[in-house]
Amino acid sequence: MSKDEVILLVGHGSRHEPGNEEILQFANLWQQRNPEADIEVCFIELTEPLVDAGLDNAAAKADRVIVVPLILNAAGHVKMEIPEYIEQARAKHPNTEFIYARHLGANEQILKILKRNLHQTQLALDVPDPHSTGVIILGRGSSDRIANGEIAKMARWLYEESEHELVDIAFTGITHPRLETAVRRQMQQGMTQIIILPYYLFTGLLMERIKQQIKHIQVQYPQLRFGCAKYAGFEDEIFELLDQRVAEARGDTSEAVMMECDGCQYRSQAEKHEHGHGHHHH
Repeated sequence: MSKDEVILLVGHGSRHEPGNEEILQFANLWQQRNPEADIEVCFIELTEPLVDAGLDNAAAKADRVIVVPLILNAAGHVKMEIPEYIEQARAKHPNTEFIYARHLGANEQILKILKRNLHQTQLALDVPDPHSTGVIILGRGSSDRIANGEIAKMARWLYEESEHELVDIAFTGITHPRLETAVRRQMQQGMTQIIILPYYLFTGLLMERIKQQIKHIQVQYPQLRFGCAKYAGFEDEIFELLDQRVAEARGDTSEAVMMECDGCQYRSQAEKHEHGHGHHHH
């Protein structure tokens, strides 16, 4: 690692100050896990320092800046806004190398978090029958269909590795379906419990809105039981993914990068089954 390297962690930013504080707390914990690194934080919007100032500050102290988006899905901020700021920074600081790392993405590590949060919420509901317990992964929503599709991918993967008959997606805004619609559909299909898995990293106004929405829905559907899992930000897998993204950005070939197929059940069971490995939904 270069002695003059700064890792610039880019959070979204929120009007809900506890959400910003959680990102700073997260960065501090990541710094403790990587004491040799120089980790700084900036935000895309709503909170200072913003990305342009964060890039300027990092360039003032380093000849290499690795920009790491603390974002689950790649939509406009990741694909357009941050790269534009980086291009501007390159023009302003020609002697500094700026490397843009990958966002967190939808992968095996995120699936592990979803599975664990689902299990913990099932325990809180006294372990109801998964065949009558629906699951809804609730994301932020985007005008980018690929970003929305990543959440749909995680829902399918979770379905494949669980016994739940229904694993749906819903969104808090921008696109559809919304949470109430997904709940109504699951009730109509015979679910008696519904577990909501927020597809979020940290708290914020939207997480607070989700809590209120669930309260309203519980009044609308008193015959249903609801469980809401925690968000994902402080799980070990998030720190590990960021370590992986930084290693990729550095071109550190000593850091193994796991492809999606590496953790696949088909590879681990290849000697037992030649074809078909059906999941648990019989």
